[in-house]
Amino acid sequence: MGVFGIFIIAIVLVVISAIFSFVPVGLWIAAIAANVPVSLSNLISMRLRRVPPSIVVDAFIQARKAGLSEITLADIENHYLAGGNVRDVINALIAARGADIDLPLERAISIDLAGRNVLQAVQMSVQPKVIETPPISAVAKNGIELIVKARVTVRANIDRLVGGAGEETIIARVGEGIVTTVGSSESHEEVLENPDLISRTVLEKSLDSGTAFEILSIDIADVDVGKNIGARLSMDQAEAEKNIAQAKAAERRFAAQALEQEMKAKTQEMRAKVVEAEARIPEAIAEALKTGKLGVLDYYNLQNILADTKMRESIAQSDEPSEESK
Repeated sequence: MGVFGIFIIAIVLVVISAIFSFVPVGLWIAAIAANVPVSLSNLISMRLRRVPPSIVVDAFIQARKAGLSEITLADIENHYLAGGNVRDVINALIAARGADIDLPLERAISIDLAGRNVLQAVQMSVQPKVIETPPISAVAKNGIELIVKARVTVRANIDRLVGGAGEETIIARVGEGIVTTVGSSESHEEVLENPDLISRTVLEKSLDSGTAFEILSIDIADVDVGKNIGARLSMDQAEAEKNIAQAKAAERRFAAQALEQEMKAKTQEMRAKVVEAEARIPEAIAEALKTGKLGVLDYYNLQNILADTKMRESIAQSDEPSEESK
C-alpha cells in the first residue's frame, strides 16, 4: 500500500468520524432497540435546528414506554424550541397517567410555559402539601390577645394552576379568617375551649377560590394566650387623659401667673403715679401760698390734720396683734 492509499484511508476515517459526531447513530440504534420510530433524518434535522437530539429522543422514548402514544416527536421538539422543560412535562404526564389525573399534553405544556412546575403540581395533587402559617395575633372581645398557629393542607388544582394565586394568598386568607373568628368571640376562653371553631369558620369562607390550590383541611396547631390588649389600651387612654388634664392645669396656672404679673405691673404703675402726684403737693401748696389761694393758718391746720392722721394710724397698728402672738 502506497502513500496515496494511506491518505485515502485517513480521509475516509475523518469523514466517518465527522458523520458519527454529527449524526447520533448510537441514539438512533437505542431508539430502534426501544421500538420507537426515530429516523436518521429526524436526528439530522434536529442537529440542523440546533436541538439536542438526546433530550428530545430520550423524552420521546420515555413517553412511549409509559404508554403515552398520543405524544409525537414533533410535540416534544416544539416544546423544547418554545423554551419549555421537556423532562418535567413528560414526567408530569406519566405521573398524572399513573394517578388517574386528567392532564392533556396541551395543558401540561401551557402550565410549564407559564412558569409553573407542572411536575410538582401533579405530585402535590397526589400527595397534598401542608402549609404552616406564621404566628397570627388576634384579640377577642374581652381584650385578651391570642397567638394562633395553623396548618393548612392543600393540593394543587390543575385547572386553576395557570393564573391562580400562590401559597402567600392562602396564608393571608387563613390569617384573616383567624383574626375574624377570634375577634368575633366574646372571650378568649371560648376559643381555647373550642379551637375547632376557627377551622370550621375559616373553611366556610371558601378561601381557596381564585388560587392554584384546593384546601382540604385547616388544623389549629397551637393557641397561646398573649397580652391583655384591652387593659393596656385602657391604661394608655387613662394616661393620655391625665396628660391632657395636666396640660390644661398648667395652661390655667400660666394664665393666672400672667394675670398676676399684669396686676402687679398695673399696681406699680399706679403707685408710681401716686408718688409722682405726692411729689407735686409741696409745689402746689407753695404756689397756693404765693398766689394767696391758701392762707398761713390754713396751711398750719392742714399740717395738724396730717400729723393727727399719722398718729392715729400708728396707734391703730400698735393695737393689732402681732404674728408671734397669733
